Amino acid sequence: MHPSEEIYCEKSNKLSGKTIVLGITGSIAAVECFHLIRELIRNGAKVVPVMSQAAAKLAAPDSIEFASGMKPILDIGGQTEHIKYLGCSSDADLFIVYPATANTISKMANGIDDTPVTTMATVALGSRMPVAVAPAMHGMMLENPAVAKNIETLASWGVNIIGPHINAGRAKVASVNEIVAWATRLLSRDDLIGKRVLIIGGRSEEPLDSMRLITNRSTGMMAVALAQRAFERGADVELWMGGCNVDLPDYIPVKRYASVADLIGMLDSVDHDFVIVPAALADFTPENKVSGKIPSDKGFDMKMNPVPKVLPLLREKCEHVIGYKAESGLNRDELIAKARGRLEQYDLTAVIANDIDSAGKTSTSMMLVTKDRATDITGTKSAISDVILNFVSEIE
Repeated sequence: MHPSEEIYCEKSNKLSGKTIVLGITGSIAAVECFHLIRELIRNGAKVVPVMSQAAAKLAAPDSIEFASGMKPILDIGGQTEHIKYLGCSSDADLFIVYPATANTISKMANGIDDTPVTTMATVALGSRMPVAVAPAMHGMMLENPAVAKNIETLASWGVNIIGPHINAGRAKVASVNEIVAWATRLLSRDDLIGKRVLIIGGRSEEPLDSMRLITNRSTGMMAVALAQRAFERGADVELWMGGCNVDLPDYIPVKRYASVADLIGMLDSVDHDFVIVPAALADFTPENKVSGKIPSDKGFDMKMNPVPKVLPLLREKCEHVIGYKAESGLNRDELIAKARGRLEQYDLTAVIANDIDSAGKTSTSMMLVTKDRATDITGTKSAISDVILNFVSEIE
C-alpha cells in the first residue's frame, strides 16, 4: 500500500470518488502543493499532479509523487494525458491551477499552451469542466493591466478565481484550507447557491471590570461547522463570532463581537436570506462595569441587569431566523415545548434544541423544531449542519 492510501478519507469523504487534476506552476508557493495534495486525499479525492518545468525546480517531482501516489505529469506524451483526464469523456472532475503565476494565467486567457499545465488548461476550458485558478504573484504583477484583464477574462468564462490575498505588497496564494473548501464547493451539492447566509456563533463576554468578564460556555464549533458546510454547498456566507476556542476559516468573511451590546450594534448590516444563531449569548450584564481591577482580597456585591434579546431584533431584519435553545435536564417532550415556545414568541423559522451537556463536543444530539414537527439529529457538528442546511435549502 502506498503511503497516500493510508490517509484516504482520514478527515472526511466529502471528495470521495472525485478526481482532481492539479496544475502546479513556477511560483514559490508550489512548495505548498505537498500539503494541499495530502489534504485533498484526506477528504477522499484522487489527485493527478501536472507540473511545469519551472514548478519542478521548486517542488521536487519525487516529493509530489510521494504526496499523491502518482508520478507527476511533466510532459504530454503518447498517452495523451490532457485528453485522458480532461477531455469530454474525461477521468477527472475538476482542474485546479495552484499556484497560478501571472505567466500561466495570461497564457490560459490567450489560448497559449506551451507547458503541460497550459495544455491541460486548454482542454479543460474547451470541455467546459469546472476550472479553478489560485493566483500567486507580487502585488505589482497583479496590478499590471494585462494580467488584471486576463484574470477578468478567465472569470468571465466561468473560471473560479480563488484569492489572491494581498499581504505586504504580495498577492499571496489562497491557503490550503481555502482550496480544499473550494474543491468541495465545486464538486458537491450546490443547493444553497444564491442564498445569503449569516451564522452568529461563539459566546458573548460581559465585562465585570477591566480584567474579568462573565460569559457562557461555547467553543464556537457549531457555528464554524455551519459556516463551512454552507460555503461548501454554494451559499454566500458571513460569520459573526464572539469568544471561541476554534480556528476560524480564512476563506469566509468574519466579524467579531464581544458583548451583546456590541452584537446589537452590528445588526444594521444584516441583509441576508437566512440567519442561524448557535451563539451562547448572555441574558444579563453587570449593572456597573468597574474601570481597573476589583480588589481580590475581599468580596463584593454585584447587580445584574437583563440585556435585550437578540433573536427578535434579528427577526426585524430577516424573514428567516433559526435560533438555538439550550436547556438542562429536560425530557424530549419538555425540550420540544420549550423550543416551540421560543419559536412562537419570536416568530422564528425554526429552533435547534439541545442539552447544554453537549456543548464543546465534536459529536452530539439535537432537535430541529418547527411549528409542526421535531426532527432528531445525531452526529458530528458537520453532519448536524447538513441536516439544518437541508431544511434551509427547502425554503423558497
